[in-house]
Amino acid sequence: MLSQVKGGLIVSCQALPNEPLHSSFIMSKMALAAKEGGAKGIRANSKEDIIAIQKEVDLPVVGIVKRDYDDSSVFITATFKEIDELIEAGCEMIAMDATTRKRPKNISLKELVEYVREKSPSVELMADIATLEDAVQAEKLGFDCISTTLHGYTEETNGKKLYTNDFEFLKTVLQTVSIPVIAEGNVITPEMYQTCMQLGAYAAVVGGAITRPMEITKRFVQMI
Repeated sequence: MLSQVKGGLIVSCQALPNEPLHSSFIMSKMALAAKEGGAKGIRANSKEDIIAIQKEVDLPVVGIVKRDYDDSSVFITATFKEIDELIEAGCEMIAMDATTRKRPKNISLKELVEYVREKSPSVELMADIATLEDAVQAEKLGFDCISTTLHGYTEETNGKKLYTNDFEFLKTVLQTVSIPVIAEGNVITPEMYQTCMQLGAYAAVVGGAITRPMEITKRFVQMI
């Protein structure tokens, strides 16, 4: 998948149960629209959505499963259960929370990586990180790529944005690790996407600015 998305745009097609567009059918059509617009890959949540998307488009898919657990704040592909669902779905890449936070049932990130490598060696792994420490750890654990997905969404980085201080966090990650770094998180304009690529990002993931009309509408309304 990495070779297919290099230098391109990955569109995140996701809608949670509390959102108006929550539907595997609708997400498959979102993916089709993204493909026709020039996307090189899709990021999708849940086995059901991934299967529907794969029937609609031939783009490679980064799969995740978002699920809440009582004993941890980690919710993106948090345990073996989610890994199994994604392998069954047949996505080309699996993304998981790669922060240093405590995981559900005290499962270690290392255990999850080893589990995927043993069960489905052809599947590539994306590390969703929030800090530079996370990025360094992910590279050591053998992830195929890093994504800045969780920067601003953890207790330690709460409220921070990828583009804060002229994309300083992205620049630092790019300078620190040698595996591909994919820009993700509040990339909401074509100009921001262009900046990420110019700085050396391998690719970029854009979601809300393309596939979440409720959030797009809110941004317009808030300007009034």
